[in-house]
Amino acid sequence: MLQNIIQTIRESLRGALGEKLGGIGEGFAAVLPKLTLVLSLLLRLAVIGLALAVLLRCIRSLFADRKDREHWGVLTLANGVRYELTHWESLIGRAKNADIRLNFTSVSRAHAVLRRQDDGRWLVFPLQPMKCNDEPVTEPMEVVFGDVLSFRGIELHFFPLSEAEVKEQRKQRRRGGYAVDGKRTLKLLTGMQAMLLAQFLLVSPIESLIQIILSFLLLVGCMWGLHALYKAFKRTAFELETLAFLLCTVGEGVMAAYSPSAMLKQNIAMILGLCLFLVLSFAMRNIYVADRCRVPIAAAAAALLAFNLVVGERVFGAKNWVAIGPLSFQPSEIVKVAFVFAGAVTLDRMFSKKNLIFTAGFSCFCVGALGLMSDFGTALVFFVAFLVIAFLRSGDLSSVVLVTLAAAAGAYVIIQFKPYIARRFAVWRHVWEYTDAGGYQQSRTMAAIAGGGLFGKGPEAARLKAIGAANTDLVFGVVSEEFGLLLAILCVLAIAVIALFSVASLRRTRSTFYGISSAAAASMLVFQSCLNIFGATDILPLTGVTLPFVSIGGSSMMSCWALLAFIKAADARRDAGFSLRRLRFRVHEEEAPEETEIADTERSRVDDFSIDWSQAKDEDGFALPMDDNAEGGEEE
Repeated sequence: MLQNIIQTIRESLRGALGEKLGGIGEGFAAVLPKLTLVLSLLLRLAVIGLALAVLLRCIRSLFADRKDREHWGVLTLANGVRYELTHWESLIGRAKNADIRLNFTSVSRAHAVLRRQDDGRWLVFPLQPMKCNDEPVTEPMEVVFGDVLSFRGIELHFFPLSEAEVKEQRKQRRRGGYAVDGKRTLKLLTGMQAMLLAQFLLVSPIESLIQIILSFLLLVGCMWGLHALYKAFKRTAFELETLAFLLCTVGEGVMAAYSPSAMLKQNIAMILGLCLFLVLSFAMRNIYVADRCRVPIAAAAAALLAFNLVVGERVFGAKNWVAIGPLSFQPSEIVKVAFVFAGAVTLDRMFSKKNLIFTAGFSCFCVGALGLMSDFGTALVFFVAFLVIAFLRSGDLSSVVLVTLAAAAGAYVIIQFKPYIARRFAVWRHVWEYTDAGGYQQSRTMAAIAGGGLFGKGPEAARLKAIGAANTDLVFGVVSEEFGLLLAILCVLAIAVIALFSVASLRRTRSTFYGISSAAAASMLVFQSCLNIFGATDILPLTGVTLPFVSIGGSSMMSCWALLAFIKAADARRDAGFSLRRLRFRVHEEEAPEETEIADTERSRVDDFSIDWSQAKDEDGFALPMDDNAEGGEEE
């Protein structure tokens, strides 16, 4: 019945247009296709313009907000030098990258970690011998206002902010997402979705239109439903989610042209991905509980990969699919989430050899298992994420370079025993010489990109969608041919903006768990995008990975939304997302001083500290060895 209604509306519009054209008569049938082409071009121009507007507004909102740094207390030397605590986790030591840098040769590079709990308590974790109030500290212990922390004779006096000061600071910090009206940005994105849908209303068969319309309506409903949920929980930043929905919209257009019957399945995968996004966001509200879940999550992921190795199906040379009844999925996409969890760690556990061995061992297992599956594209994505995690945890670039060289040597050996991988490398940079063999896909993709031009041919005239894996591995070419190279470039920029925001958040995130997981997730999205785009255009060998949020694939869609949850969790702006809960405070005893009294006491005690620094001695009675910058807290 709905098909009949749509057909009647389409015929009525054509009839009305024919009457307006008056005496054209039979010539109207010849004019109508040209008018359709012109209208389709105008709609594509509108889609590109609206996508650009959405992207620019998200960029402005993400990067133009005032960068309010949180302040949680102060550590002071006896000579009055102050070190502000701007993170919930602070490394104390002599290293240049230490949050509290004590530039004394008697202090270790990483001496201790000072950590704030959700309830406002502060704990100190000794990495080297230290004292608190002249008592040795051998295990994590709570520190309170006025405690003296001693690091081999260097004493720091601890003064956390009071509850009143923390609450006042929160009021003064700007909420995330307020630089630009996020609701208006979503309206622009909805307009883009309407313009994209209108192109298919002009040319798609009647039997496909119902599925296309319902799928676009479901996409719009998910977008505005998630926004309403944010509003209900008084969360204000929606830029990262908007960029993800922008990419999903383009993917929806690809599916509408390629396989309308599969759109509902893809939308279901998107809904499951959104649920996973929300579950992870709430799960990471307590990073210490999440940190303790790393081992069981990694164990489950390892079991899943082992299961894949035993019962997996080989598709296009890679044994990376598992079918259970009518459902099929790629376990490697789910393992991406576990891989990020396994690599992320809180600061007090970062220096544990046990944790380093665990992370390195799990990474080797994942990459090795993917190598045995012949899924080398995904193995590369995991390896690059491991390099990012290793660098953030150690800061040792030379070690990362050595690991990379060793991996390159291993890849060379693998190529010798995998003929089809060797063939891909043989075709690389020579696809035009093998247009009917190994270079078939890349040569057709580059021809389609050139043929689509800046504004595209429209979904009805595109030809690349008939090539194998066009909707996954070659999707950049499909978008370029159908909707224009400009829109394809905007998709790439949207992924780049998400990654750049992850980098910008590293210095402001509350915990290394958030920072490392965000950087690892962003590296996966970016490197996967590079492999997809550069592989399809013969800049790199074709590896067979998806373009995040755009390529068709339920497993890929779910993992992309899950990875976005890690990036979102690192957003330390006020009320930005669900991962940062509203602050809780300890219940004070009845005899506790008033907040104003505490603040006055802190100022008076800091002002009272004054000694002759040249006469300072360590705990053994020897003069303290200092370098030229010993009195300052700033880096060289």
